[in-house]
Amino acid sequence: MSTNRRVFMMTVAAVGTGLSAARAMAQAKLDEKDPQAVSLGYVADTAKADGKKYPQHQASQMCHGCALFQGKAGDAAGPCSLFGGKVVAGKGWCSAWAKKA
Repeated sequence: MSTNRRVFMMTVAAVGTGLSAARAMAQAKLDEKDPQAVSLGYVADTAKADGKKYPQHQASQMCHGCALFQGKAGDAAGPCSLFGGKVVAGKGWCSAWAKKA
């Protein structure tokens, strides 16, 4: 009987982890036309940043290397603390970019 209880508890833990991962993946992708994105000059591809409007921009600056990016360094996309509930492109950029420590 204790084996069944152990299996049940492991199953509950696995399902909970799976649901958390699914919820994270379901976050909406940030649209470049979103008013907050526009105000910060967000682009999903750092190569498309407006160099005239944002002279501080450098091609090596990408969201996945920013202190505000909440995903892992190599992630294709992840949450950003500036855009609550939205996912930004790992290779994106905005004017709030700050080098990750």
